[in-house]
Amino acid sequence: MTALSSSRATAPGQASSAPERGTDTHPSLGERAKGISRLPLSLARPARHLSLNLALTALVVAASVLSLTMGAAGLGLGDLLHAATGAGLSPRDEVVLYDIRLPRLAMGLIVGAALAVSGVLLQGLFRNPLADPGIVGVSAGAGFGAVVALVLGGLLPLGLAQALGSWLVPLAAGLGGWATTLLLYRVATTGQRTDIAIMLLAGIALSALTGAATGVLTYLADDRQLRDLTFWSMGSLAGATWTKLAAALPLMGAALILAPRLARGLNALALGEAQANHLGIDVQHLKRLAILSAAAATGAAVAASGGIGFIGLVVPHLLRQAQGPDHRRLIPHAALLGAGLLVLADLVSRTIVAPAELPIGILTALFGAPVFLWMLMNGKLRGR
Repeated sequence: MTALSSSRATAPGQASSAPERGTDTHPSLGERAKGISRLPLSLARPARHLSLNLALTALVVAASVLSLTMGAAGLGLGDLLHAATGAGLSPRDEVVLYDIRLPRLAMGLIVGAALAVSGVLLQGLFRNPLADPGIVGVSAGAGFGAVVALVLGGLLPLGLAQALGSWLVPLAAGLGGWATTLLLYRVATTGQRTDIAIMLLAGIALSALTGAATGVLTYLADDRQLRDLTFWSMGSLAGATWTKLAAALPLMGAALILAPRLARGLNALALGEAQANHLGIDVQHLKRLAILSAAAATGAAVAASGGIGFIGLVVPHLLRQAQGPDHRRLIPHAALLGAGLLVLADLVSRTIVAPAELPIGILTALFGAPVFLWMLMNGKLRGR
């Protein structure tokens, strides 16, 4: 007992250990304040995502209204309200609204969403923020198919050419994108494993090969075909019709519906393939679905609107900085932002030099390249 009591006693000049144990058991005011300060951050996270949802939805709605009411035809907001309430429009305004502006708006929304979501899927699959639909050769393959149709379409039998009509170029572009994707998949797959690095390198090689073949066909084209090729390669929604939308919508719509189902697997894949397998993700199945979805969406988008760049590259970057890398929110937000940005770009393209039109690809490059460089420099400075 004496030894025990002496061991518990504290010398006059020595600090007691009891207050330390008491401090651990009962946090100080500073620690309590620090814990309380964390609460608003966790509570604010759903509010931030809700605000982003509302902002992106408002962007799409505002861009759609502006797209329907602005232009050389003089169809204003009052006419749009009359049409929405069932009031009659003049025959001219009906043609402008229902046959020109509505299919163009619908095409812009679906193409912008498809390109942005394709970028999210490929960046998550490659675990590389620089991946986009163009880097794996899908866009180049679709472009080559369209060039073949534009230059060599006259060699088809007359009956077949007339039967295909305006479907010829979109169908050829879609087939070119799918053929490129299937070839990439076969090259990169050994047994039951797909090597993403090999697919990336093979995509670069196929992009160069299809680019060379496109150059040969461009050299063989006549003046009219050259004008069509030049304007198509820069991207435009000027030829949007309900028929073209019906041809492109199934592939892009299927990809947009499937993409959110891949979000959990892409989140797990960010930890690495081995970790994703340990979490119960079928990585090979995930790769196959992501590649086919991105190829379907990109091929159909290129077939419908030509070459439009930077949507699939810049949109995921902007959203990752705004909300983080969670694909469960990144995929739907990318669809909204991509749709809104492309509709706004189309609006500017047909009004800035009216009555002529500026190709959308020029505008997306003028906007996307500086924004992408700014994000790179911003990330570099933050890293330092």
